[in-house]
Amino acid sequence: MKLPLDFYTHGDVLGITRNLLGKYLFTRIDGIITGGFIVEAEAYNGVIDRASHAYGGRLTNRTEVMHRQGGIAYVYLCYGIHEMFNIVTSQEGQPHAILIRAIEPTEGIEEMLLRRNMKAVKPTITMGPGSVAKALGISRKINGFDLRGDVIWIEDRGLTFNDEEIIAAPRVGVDYAGEDALLPYRLYVKGNRYVSRPLKGTK
Repeated sequence: MKLPLDFYTHGDVLGITRNLLGKYLFTRIDGIITGGFIVEAEAYNGVIDRASHAYGGRLTNRTEVMHRQGGIAYVYLCYGIHEMFNIVTSQEGQPHAILIRAIEPTEGIEEMLLRRNMKAVKPTITMGPGSVAKALGISRKINGFDLRGDVIWIEDRGLTFNDEEIIAAPRVGVDYAGEDALLPYRLYVKGNRYVSRPLKGTK
């Protein structure tokens, strides 16, 4: 079952991030379905979050999509190399977003291996946001796409994790955000081998 619009449109970006763990992310690119369940995600809390692209109400050609109603894809290029897939949440004018950092692959694995130029499945196939996007064929071509459509979507298949199975940690690569860099806005499934940056002692 695809997640309904109201999953994405309330204002609790951290709560949505928590609820995304265990949900299945799929793409259909060139007719081929690939996907798996989300095991690591980072929340970005809009205009008040120094780590957010929309901090202070910033509105540019790149960030315009963040200001739309939630339930759509925000895809941007990082360091001129990696495509990064984010989920826009909340209401129009409140630019919340969630970066998907890792999934455990379940479908279309042969195609993922081709996209990642790998001969065998290893955790690095979908470990880290750049790897997730590449494995699933996500690019800026689908920036702004509805997450209830037929190109990219998220399903609830009944997989859940209890609070003891989830770690809340600081986000990665946002040192420029000062004290906001320390916020525990990165959530991941404890012990999952696809998690990109487990805290020491929690893996």
